[in-house]
Amino acid sequence: MKEYCVIIPAIKKNAKIPDQLVKKLRGITLIQRAIDTACGFTEKADIFVITDSQEISLICQRNGVGYEYNKELKVDPRYILRDLKDSIDKKAAVYRNIILFRASTPLIRARDIRKALDKFLAKGADVLVTLKKENHRLWKQEGDRSLESLLFDEQQEQIYIESRAFIFIRSEYFLAGRSKPEVIAEYLNDRAIEINSYQNWWICEKLLARKRIVFVVMGYAEVGMGHVYRALTLAHEIDDHEILFLCTENSEMAVKNIAERDYKTVLQQNDLLSDVLALNPDLVINDILTTDENYVKALRDQGIKVVNFEDLGEGAVWTDLTFNELFDQALFEGENICWGHDYYFLRDEFSGARIHSHRESVNTVLITFGGTDPGNYTQKVLALIKDFCRENGIRISVVVGPGYKHKTALLAYIEQLPGQEIAFTDSTSVMSSIMEQADIAISSNGRTVYELAHMNIPAVVLSQNERELTHCFASEENGFANIGTFAGNHMEERITSAFTKLVKDATFRKQCQEKMKQHDFIQNKQKVARMIGALLESL
Repeated sequence: MKEYCVIIPAIKKNAKIPDQLVKKLRGITLIQRAIDTACGFTEKADIFVITDSQEISLICQRNGVGYEYNKELKVDPRYILRDLKDSIDKKAAVYRNIILFRASTPLIRARDIRKALDKFLAKGADVLVTLKKENHRLWKQEGDRSLESLLFDEQQEQIYIESRAFIFIRSEYFLAGRSKPEVIAEYLNDRAIEINSYQNWWICEKLLARKRIVFVVMGYAEVGMGHVYRALTLAHEIDDHEILFLCTENSEMAVKNIAERDYKTVLQQNDLLSDVLALNPDLVINDILTTDENYVKALRDQGIKVVNFEDLGEGAVWTDLTFNELFDQALFEGENICWGHDYYFLRDEFSGARIHSHRESVNTVLITFGGTDPGNYTQKVLALIKDFCRENGIRISVVVGPGYKHKTALLAYIEQLPGQEIAFTDSTSVMSSIMEQADIAISSNGRTVYELAHMNIPAVVLSQNERELTHCFASEENGFANIGTFAGNHMEERITSAFTKLVKDATFRKQCQEKMKQHDFIQNKQKVARMIGALLESL
């Protein structure tokens, strides 16, 4: 005897939707999907369709699978084994096991059935049924229930629902007709949707269009959390697809931050390419600064779409899209590369932030140098401006990130400044709120300058490293005083001079604000999301 066969009931007259089995769902009919799924784990010679439809019979003939056609066939879905007993008896005489697979469950994959089949054969059971596990707060009509229990009792019960996606039957049991079979269950959950209404059809159509997007990000003390925040901002715009995050090695800080937002998150364990491919992505979005050619090519060779952010590596030119939004001047050629601030998008918290209008006097200055500030620019700048701010009644707001390693020394320094109004913030998630209180700023030359421009806050800008020196947006034409790095000649005098001018010269400050008003970063997020969405549509 052969090990197993697949029987697919395809009874047209039982359809809940007119012509349901031959109606195309995402371009493929339900009966064709069922045949394709069965072909994914067994031979065509072992697939049989039982139908009352000539049209379905023709589809079976063209696919090279067996079929039984009976125009007068009547099957009650509740008693399908009884009504198809004669057909099943014939197969049971040839096959040790029967797989009854419903064409109305289009989300079931071949590997789902293969996994269940291996379990069924290993346990030697008589029957395997498919179930869904769900947690529900069940209603109980009890006269003594209090209002408090009705409103606040969150206790739920786990219930099991038959999905009827497929059922396995041991032929020996079926032919013998024993009344008490050994039954085991396979839990399918989200994939066990059976189409018995237009609503189910719509849900399945949406889920079949769903792709898996893997964000590959880095986030630790040395590089800060900017890559994570950008990826999260983009992920929030994607509603119709499955999203996973893979954090590079040493990025435990990133894992914790992302997991708090309920995204599925894993930490790199092996080489990056192997870990990414293990997640079976349709699209990979890399935000890891630099990629190499071999890594990107290997992803694309697997049919995976690739999008990179802030990438100056060799892999940048081999992606489907690379967004180098922090570099207004193209540093190398590539038709797939989008350069400049027209592609920069803000974190969601800035969407409703209060934009500054001009004020004649400066009340508060913001000092912030990103998530890590390895050169401790924060304390150096504070030392330069503290006396001037105290003498002019200017409040200082200092913000450091999660990777800032000089916090103890900085706090000790601040405590030694009597009569100085200084607000210290560590690792904020509401930077827009702090910026709403600031009239001017002194910052690093990274993503913060775009947030300042959006908030209409003129700033003195210092670059932390050679890479930041290549960022050209923080310029005089955009309302910034870009000083360079602390390594330059007479840097302290240049910083204090630029800062003093911003404070004292209200006309100059207003001119800076007018230059900032020309930029609108709010719309860029939707533009980038649409470009990525077009890639997904092409899959």
